[in-house]
Amino acid sequence: MLIEFGVALPLVLLVAYLVARGIRALFGRRLPLSLAVMIIVAVLGMSAGMLVAGLFLYGQRLWMAATLLIVIGSSVALSFVVAGIAAALRRGRDDVDVAAVLAAGESDRVEFKETARWNVREDKKDARMELAIVKTVAAFLNSDGGVLVIGADDDGRPVGLGRDLATLRHPDHDRFELWLRDLFVSVLGRNAATLPRIRFAALAGDDSVCVVQVPPSSAPVFLTQTSGGGSTDLWVRVGNSTRALRVDEAVAYVARRFKPTIATALLGRRLTR
Repeated sequence: MLIEFGVALPLVLLVAYLVARGIRALFGRRLPLSLAVMIIVAVLGMSAGMLVAGLFLYGQRLWMAATLLIVIGSSVALSFVVAGIAAALRRGRDDVDVAAVLAAGESDRVEFKETARWNVREDKKDARMELAIVKTVAAFLNSDGGVLVIGADDDGRPVGLGRDLATLRHPDHDRFELWLRDLFVSVLGRNAATLPRIRFAALAGDDSVCVVQVPPSSAPVFLTQTSGGGSTDLWVRVGNSTRALRVDEAVAYVARRFKPTIATALLGRRLTR
């Protein structure tokens, strides 16, 4: 019996890891639960399967085919159900009433940008507009998260994405999102670039806006301006403005805001305050 348990325990962890990885790959970014949480769920599913096999299948041993099928099947089933519920809850939580956000105005959690690529005053494409976008996203990541609406003026009036789309070779929403993702990767890094959720909302008339929903990051996100001398800055939200911290301020801020907690270990992200 002890030998069986000694062999079974590492195998249980291995199978649980594979199940958890498979479920996370299936759900992708829709799943807010970390790999560690999904491994625990998979182990609990295997435990439930062992109980079912022991109660309803007389004379079954751990290594019998029927037992293994029930154990692995229970693990996959429970993991899928938990992941589905978590993804559904996240989808409901992440849905934003864009009209209400525009009507409420800018705040520490909301920012409006008329364009992401086009300089309205100088009437030309301008990289400084792109930099303003990533600064805001970085600040939301380093603070309590927020919503960035591209295609709305400072007063919350939708002006559309026409000027930005005209700068693309293929002026459509898919290409705009692809460009925006590439911008996040190049300036914020690959890990941070996967966190924001991008969607498009059609409002009154033909105007549509791009809504970037940014969760708080579990680790500090630095903005690297390679074209501006390679400087690396930490941006945060202060009221309804975006501000870069000095080195001493950044060190103190990171030490205070990004302490490891049980929530970050299990959920893989920091809870908002």
